[in-house]
Formats: sequence, structure tokens, C-alpha cells
Amino acid sequence: MKELQTWVERYLDLHAQLRPVDASFMGLSEHDHELPPVGPQALEHERHALANFLQEVEGCPQHPDTAGERLDLWLLRSQLRVTLREARERPRQHNPAFYTGEAAFGLISLLLPNERPTNGDAVLARLKAIPGFLAAGTEMLQPLNLPADWVERACKEAEALEALLLRGLPKHPDSREDWQQPAAHAATSVRAFAAALKTGDADPACGRDYLEFLMREAHGLPYPAAEAEQRAQAAFETLRSELVEMAQELDPAKTWQQQLAELEQQHPALDDVQNTYQDWNARALDAAAGLVTPAREYGLSFEFLPEWARDAAGALYFLFYRSPPAEYPGDGSIYWIFAPGADTAAYLRGQNTAFIKAVHAVHHGSIGHHTQNARARQASSRLARLGGTDCASGIAFLSAGTLVEGWACYAEDLLLEAPGFYTPEEQVLLKQFEFRNAACCLADIRLHTGQWTLEQMRAFYRDEVGFAPGRVWAETTRNSIYPATRLMYWLGTQVIRELRAELDLAPQVFHDRLLSYGCAPVTLIADEMRRQHSQGHP
Repeated sequence: MKELQTWVERYLDLHAQLRPVDASFMGLSEHDHELPPVGPQALEHERHALANFLQEVEGCPQHPDTAGERLDLWLLRSQLRVTLREARERPRQHNPAFYTGEAAFGLISLLLPNERPTNGDAVLARLKAIPGFLAAGTEMLQPLNLPADWVERACKEAEALEALLLRGLPKHPDSREDWQQPAAHAATSVRAFAAALKTGDADPACGRDYLEFLMREAHGLPYPAAEAEQRAQAAFETLRSELVEMAQELDPAKTWQQQLAELEQQHPALDDVQNTYQDWNARALDAAAGLVTPAREYGLSFEFLPEWARDAAGALYFLFYRSPPAEYPGDGSIYWIFAPGADTAAYLRGQNTAFIKAVHAVHHGSIGHHTQNARARQASSRLARLGGTDCASGIAFLSAGTLVEGWACYAEDLLLEAPGFYTPEEQVLLKQFEFRNAACCLADIRLHTGQWTLEQMRAFYRDEVGFAPGRVWAETTRNSIYPATRLMYWLGTQVIRELRAELDLAPQVFHDRLLSYGCAPVTLIADEMRRQHSQGHP
């Protein structure tokens, strides 16, 4: 379908113009020298361009013949509908953290190692663009009543960005002398931007109608928020009971919380942390035999976070594992290990062996995001190859979320089918992960439908779910900015589990086929797999 292919490329061109930092992460490098266009005129142009494009696509009936074409058409319509409604009702330009995040990752996207050399001229161009970008943001935000936590997040990110500009850039191996003065000017503008922010009292919730729109149009979920909430509530209660029962079977004298706290004391020595990551990643690849085909042909290197990024990484969306640019992924990617700080004991508790195994080696590495990203780059859908790319504030297309996070969470439990990979105590940790995901699904829905305030959500996380105090504020603030992002973990996992039970394929066949479609709503992938199954493919 030539017309569909033309539309897809036109959309990617438009996406890169409107979101050039995201495009850099995706490997669409034509706009690497730019920051996003901002201001009332830019926002109006975005709305106009998206509306016209959507009208064109929806006015021309299409009947795709292949799975890749069907996914491309659905994803194209989804992206146009979702980004248009966002631009009309919840513009990212009305969020102060949008400006700090884009300015920071506009640079970071060009500084991270990949198979292409650092484009120093593009870094210089973006450094020079930061003052004007932030000044336009100040003007855009000035008349708005901003949620207090969004302002606080932007201020935290501004401090991290200033550290990157003044202390990080000079440490980068490709640092240039002509970056120095523009970086200093940019740092001054960052301080001015943060100082001009005014804390308001706006409700960050998006409302039930908007949330259900995202569930339907971005995630392809066939049920309303109330049904998703009921499912999550039932799972939350069941999983809490199962946690108690599992702990009692292991040691009746200790609660599951106490047993998990003891797991934190089981960690490698400080000088063996890196080897432990590498070792368990390799063991996970071996343990997956017969369950899924890991991406052994695509390397994963575990390295400590470079010095140029260390002062900035804590307050920014700086990920351990970031999907490489799909347009030029090279032959492998890097997994960052955060370096120890002043409190070595706390650092090692966070680097406990159970967490390294389940979260770093499986969820993000080995058969999790690493294999999922490698397989996505071979998908027949052009948009599904790109949608799961990690960008400045999240994945490129929200529509990729139920597959991307659903698979990674599912993969943690998949290795329960590999005898001996997890200890009984680590199985309690996996149950806690699922318990938290069901809780986060509940909280996402209840916050954005107006049932809970942000403070009630935080109390739930703190008192009933057991999140670490330092994580609660960041987790809830992020969720308030990005509705329908936390529910996609648990709901995506559930779709995969239900589909596997329904199709009853050999495990490796099922999982390889699931990942072969790329980053699209898992409900759409399920439909394609049912179609293939009904046609007699074993």
C-alpha cells in the first residue's frame, strides 16, 4: 500500500519537526540541531497540522492486507488522534518539566554512545538554542496555574541540567572548547527559567473521559476505566493475600516485608557489582532456553555510568537501559550501572543480588527490554519498530506501552518456568512486583478519574503498597503528568498471560511470535496472533 507508506513517512517527518529530541533518540537525525518549537504560534501550527493530517487519513478508507500494514494504519491513526487531543487539552508546552527535560535530553540524546560519532556541531546548536527555548517557555507558562509538584519537578531538573552544562559537558570524551561559552549562557538561562516559575494549585488529573480516551485510542484496551479498576482491585487483594501466604510457608516468624528486607542484605562486594550484572544476564539468557529466543546476536555491555552524566542523572529521566536508536542501532547497546555514592551500605542494599537478577538482568536486560527491542527492529510495521524508543520523558509512542512494559514484567515471571533460576525468597520479590503493578494501575485510574488526590495516592503507595519514601514523590508526580502510563504495566502483562492460555502454543513459538510484531498495543498483537492461529499456523 504505497499511500499508507507515504503517510507513515510523512508522519515521521512531522513528528521529528515537532519533537526533534525524540527524533534524535529514534535515530531520525535530520533535526539533531534543533529543540522543539514552542510558543502560542507553534502550538497552533501543531494543532492545525495534526488535524489536517488526521482528516486526510480518516477520509480515505484503507483495507490493509498484511499484519504490518494493519498495525501501521492503526498506529498512525492512534498517534494523530492522541497527539492532537493532547495539543488541544493537555499541551506538553504547559508543563514546566517539559522545558527542562527537553533541554537536558536534547544534549544527552547526542552525547550517549552509539554506533555513530558524537555530532559536536549539533550539540553546539542545541546549546545555543537553550536560552531562547527556555525564554519562550517562561512566556508560555507565565499566565498558567501550574500544579505545584510539576513546578517542583522542573526545579529539580533545572538543577540537574545546570550540573550537566557546567560540570558534565567538560568531562565528556568528545567535549569541545566552543561548547564552553554557550553552555555557560545556557546555565544562566536555566537558573532564570526556574526562578520565574510560579507555583499554583491546579489539579493535575486529566479526568475520566481523557483517561478512557487514552486507554482506548493509545492502548487499544476494549474496556472502560471502571472495569480496569475492578480487575486491578481484585488482583491487588489476591496478590496481597498470596504474599502473606508465601511468606508464612517460608518462615512463619517473619512477614513478607521482613523477608524482602533480608534479601537486601544479600549483595555482591563493592568491587564485584559489575561482574554480578554480567553474570546474571548471561545466566538469564541460558535459563530462557525453550521459552523464548534471546537476542544473543545483539550485545549488551554493562558499564558504570560515565562521569559526565553522574551529577545530572539522579533528578532526570536517566535510565539504566535505554533502547538504542532503531534507525542505526549498531551491534549492541550499553547498560548503565549507577556508581556508588557516599553511603556505600545503602548503595549495596540497592544492588542486592535478587534485584539485580529480576530487574536488571531480566526485566531490562537479557530477555526483557533488550530482546524485545532487538526483535522490534525487525518488525514489518515501520511505526512498531520505532514506538518503544525511550525518549526525553517516556517512550516515543504511548501506544507501545502495553507491549514494552507488559512484556518486561511478564518476562520476570517467565523465568519461574526455568527450574532453579529464582530462589523461593526471590519468588516472594516477584510476587511483590506484581502486587505493586496492580496497585499502580489502581492509583493511575483513581487519580485521573478524580477519586483520589495526589496526596491520597501518595498515602496509598506509602502505607498500603510499601514504596520506599524516596520513590513515592517522584513516582506519583510522574504519573500525574503522564496519565495512562502506570496502568499499562499490569494490564499489558495480563493480556499476554490470557493470550498464552488461549492459544496454547509451544512457549518459544508463542513468545517469539509475540515479539516479532514490534512495539504496538498488545491487544492488537493478540488479534494478529489469533488471526494467524486461525489460519492454521502452529
